[in-house]
Amino acid sequence: MACGNCNTCDVSEKRGCGTSSVFDWLYQIESVDENNRKLVEVQFKGDRKDFFTNTDGLDLSVGDWIAVQAEKSGHDIGKITMIGELVQLQIKRKNRDVKKEPLRKIYRKVEEKELKKWTELIKKETDILETANRIVQKHKLEMKLSDIEFQADNTKATFFYTADKRVDFRNLIKDYSKEFKVRIEMKQIGVRQEAAKIGGLGSCGRELCCSTWMTEFPSVSTSAARYQQLSINPQKISGQCGRLKCCLNFELETYTEAIKEFPSSKTKLKFKNGEAKFAKLDVFKQKMYYFYTNSPMDIFELHLTSVKQIIKLNKEGKQPEKIEKFVMHEEENRITFKDGSGKASVNRFDNKNKKKRFKKKMVK
Repeated sequence: MACGNCNTCDVSEKRGCGTSSVFDWLYQIESVDENNRKLVEVQFKGDRKDFFTNTDGLDLSVGDWIAVQAEKSGHDIGKITMIGELVQLQIKRKNRDVKKEPLRKIYRKVEEKELKKWTELIKKETDILETANRIVQKHKLEMKLSDIEFQADNTKATFFYTADKRVDFRNLIKDYSKEFKVRIEMKQIGVRQEAAKIGGLGSCGRELCCSTWMTEFPSVSTSAARYQQLSINPQKISGQCGRLKCCLNFELETYTEAIKEFPSSKTKLKFKNGEAKFAKLDVFKQKMYYFYTNSPMDIFELHLTSVKQIIKLNKEGKQPEKIEKFVMHEEENRITFKDGSGKASVNRFDNKNKKKRFKKKMVK
């Protein structure tokens, strides 16, 4: 049975789906503690997950659809994403106190009839969300409904919304109860959680990280873009949520480690014909770009070793004649490729005698 989030794989044959945040690398190792064998991680609609215990000793496996105990009353339906030892590690990672909040029970495996009824209920959620938005406009509330999730037994509906200010939705809940005839719960979420629920494609052409594998949303600052020499353009460094892209943090540590080798950008290079100020740098190619203060239009490309050499001479009280002597030549910038046999030419498959043959044909 394939999961509801994608149709690319058979979940029952995998130990962790592509939409799951953790790959179960302990699935082949039997748990020493019997209590850990009963632990199960269940994924519900979207990115919502929770932990349960298999107290009745049901024969369960990853990818099974099961009915579980709901938070207050009734039952809900979800898909198993993990079983066993790794679930215990996930509980510890999320600082879940099992003694204060005991894990809820797993009732049974879900039959196909019950699963069909649940999927039909999910299909109705889009129409219900439109009706709910009309009621919000009627009450003139400054809030935006992002998503709706019905409990599997159709006794409770959770509305997820975003708002800049505190919203008084007491009258709204009364209208919702009359309209939908279920117990209503309102949950406020942030704009990043909203993007995770709605999903979509990023500027990279792939699905959003927040809607596929990310479970936590650490803060992202503009300094992350500056370290990576990115232009502070809100349109380019902002995601669909309107906040800074989470992926700015992914390579930040690599950049910060590499930048340690570079001198301060405030350091000026002194020459006999003038001073040179820093313009920009290329971290991984170890290049730095400078320009004369009296001629800002001419930018010179220097290697990191040359810059350090000039700074060392300046500290000794010496000034080189001009920056042009330290500029990298085109031959130094040229990248050579080598294959396994040690051949360095990329154009080794090109026909070198092509022009000669053409001339011979023209003579004929």
